[in-house]
Amino acid sequence: MKKLPEHFIFGGASAAYQAEGATKEGGKGPVAWDEFLEKQGRFLADPASDFYHKYPEDLELCSMFGINGIRISIAWSRIFPQGRGEVNRKGVEYYHNLLKEAKKRNIKVFVTLHHFDTPKALFDQGDFLNRDTIDAFVEYAQFCFEEFPEVEYWTTFNEIYPIATNQYLLGIFPPGIKYDLTKVIACLHNMMVAHAKVVNLFKESGFHGEIGVVHSLETKYPASNSPEDMHAAFLDDALSIRFLLDATYKGRYSKETLEALDEICQANDAVYDFPEADLIELEKAKDRNDYLGINHYQSHFVKAYNGENAIHHNGTGDKGTGSYKVKGIGERIYKEGLERTDWDWIIYPEGLYDLLLRIKKDYPNYKAIYITENGMGYKDEFKDGIIMDKPRIDYIKKYMSALADAIEAGVNVKGYFLWSLMDVFSWSNGYNKRYGLFFVDFETQKRYPKESAYWYKQLAETKTLL
Repeated sequence: MKKLPEHFIFGGASAAYQAEGATKEGGKGPVAWDEFLEKQGRFLADPASDFYHKYPEDLELCSMFGINGIRISIAWSRIFPQGRGEVNRKGVEYYHNLLKEAKKRNIKVFVTLHHFDTPKALFDQGDFLNRDTIDAFVEYAQFCFEEFPEVEYWTTFNEIYPIATNQYLLGIFPPGIKYDLTKVIACLHNMMVAHAKVVNLFKESGFHGEIGVVHSLETKYPASNSPEDMHAAFLDDALSIRFLLDATYKGRYSKETLEALDEICQANDAVYDFPEADLIELEKAKDRNDYLGINHYQSHFVKAYNGENAIHHNGTGDKGTGSYKVKGIGERIYKEGLERTDWDWIIYPEGLYDLLLRIKKDYPNYKAIYITENGMGYKDEFKDGIIMDKPRIDYIKKYMSALADAIEAGVNVKGYFLWSLMDVFSWSNGYNKRYGLFFVDFETQKRYPKESAYWYKQLAETKTLL
């Protein structure tokens, strides 16, 4: 039996593009995803979970099932259809109404400013590879801080590393570019600079509330104790974890991080440039983050690899079809004896524990942590309105147990947000991959609590893991 803290947040997570639907309603401007998905012809993000119209019902479900926190994102192009310039008042009103409804139900709202959905007008000019987008993002953030004083918790970005790699390494996000490490590193750095600028603006302007960033951090382990495998894991970690945490909490990139980047770049004919003015901005922001959000679903075991880039993304749920080999870094392998999901995600809760203890040790100025996403994509079976999803419960229980152990070891974790609150549209997986506590019939938009929703309710009420 393990207890979680008295004032712990038991939350559910969502994101505008994945939940709202209404991609062309209410004056919303286009994002690159609209065209990208239309060209693919497999699925669209409309109506998704129709959260745009059904948020009162979803917030009522939160109240009924003990969920006292929710992550949402503001769709940038619902506020600024062209990314900057003219304001869409209908979009502003929508978010005021949503926030008002959550407050009425005593649900804490964590608001993300950017969750994979740069307005198309800016995306087509290079997205965050274009430094002008940094300025546009700061303008948009300032508008939101001034317009929505009712928000208590702000997040600048959701998952900078997956944005950079899915856009420019795997090529599964628009613009669909593969194996361009120069673009990956430039995107990572520019978005971290944008984060720092927004945090500095927030603090120096005296805005109300707390501000942080959400990083996707998936622990890397060597596949064996060989020096080659240990070095491959170090390189993978340096790009995917250390780079982000250095920029967030050290205000610079450590010697080890830069050495790893140099090695990766040499292997891939890539280059990087970090202007001194950017590092000054990072330095100013490093102690101003009120919290770190961590999205953590899996860990990786990495072995040495000397071949060409070869990545296959499992976007269908056909177990065993995913592969990841990056020149100059390593190959991520499946470790024998470890469970994994249908999407080849390794289930290894020790990875979360180790990650949290590492942050406490290596980045002691972190202040507070929220697990802002964790959960299990699953092919739920719907039988007469009943959804039994014991594998999801088992997954959450294992990760919550690791989380409780980390808290016991002195890590200041203040909340957990299950991905996802309800079933949502899943970027490269469409609607087949379900994560929600509440099953959504995407044809009727009717909600059905899953077995996991009742289990989560009991956990939230008792704060006790049995």
